[in-house]
Amino acid sequence: MLVRLLYASRALAPIDEALVASILEKAHAHNAAHGITGILCTSAEGNVFLQVLEGGRAAVNDLYGRILRDPRHRDVTLLDYTEISERRFATWRMGNVRLNRVNLGTVLRYSETAVLDPFAMSGKAAIALLEELMSTAATVSRDGA
Repeated sequence: MLVRLLYASRALAPIDEALVASILEKAHAHNAAHGITGILCTSAEGNVFLQVLEGGRAAVNDLYGRILRDPRHRDVTLLDYTEISERRFATWRMGNVRLNRVNLGTVLRYSETAVLDPFAMSGKAAIALLEELMSTAATVSRDGA
């Protein structure tokens, strides 16, 4: 059974290149071993993480539990959780979008303001935003999962 989980959180420390690189390095290794794919969107302006995880129910649930306990986050909020028949982010062990490299009009299309605030977005709008960012090649890192 495949599932897709979407959550948002706030970083306790400023989001910088080193933090994102550390998260992605661990995610690539863990996700490859557990059949998880997804995408991570970071916004230094709002100190926000927005992440989609896809994979088997047990593996995704276990990873989300680890994220809830991760001391680098606060306000971890589940935005959407659904059973799926196929993955939307299948080519990424963990893709990465940094919003400082994205046209703010793209965010504004799905949000009340041009500053990413996933806590004020519906899960469907947040998924649509991530899909558009993926399709417009706004993803910084990509790998064949």
